[in-house]
Amino acid sequence: MKADIIIPKVENVHVVAILEWSDDFQENCWYAYLLNATNETLEMAMIVSRAYGLINGENRNTMQLRHAFAKVEPQTAVKIEFLENNVLQLNNEFMLSYFIGNQMFDKKFIFKANSINDKAQSDLPVIPKRGVMSI
Repeated sequence: MKADIIIPKVENVHVVAILEWSDDFQENCWYAYLLNATNETLEMAMIVSRAYGLINGENRNTMQLRHAFAKVEPQTAVKIEFLENNVLQLNNEFMLSYFIGNQMFDKKFIFKANSINDKAQSDLPVIPKRGVMSI
């Protein structure tokens, strides 16, 4: 029965980290975005995020956060969440599920510990900004 389940490969959909000015904090802060570089609308996009890893030899885990977007239009990006400075030294994981038509897509995106930083930024597809791409 498992052989009958077809899970399509996620292509041209990314989770990225972008450094932006925050009026609330009066400084540049990192934010996670869902970037849809396809020509299709992503429907019922659901993201579960968490951070985990070691800090000073001690295991640390954050609580899971859940986000939902009814639609993510083609060639656009939507803000997922603020990335607090303390979690940047942990692995940041984003589990994404969405539909295109009747087909479900699913992928785990990870930012390795300390990989979100100024030096890791590059030009992003679709939007005229620089940021860090997850793996």
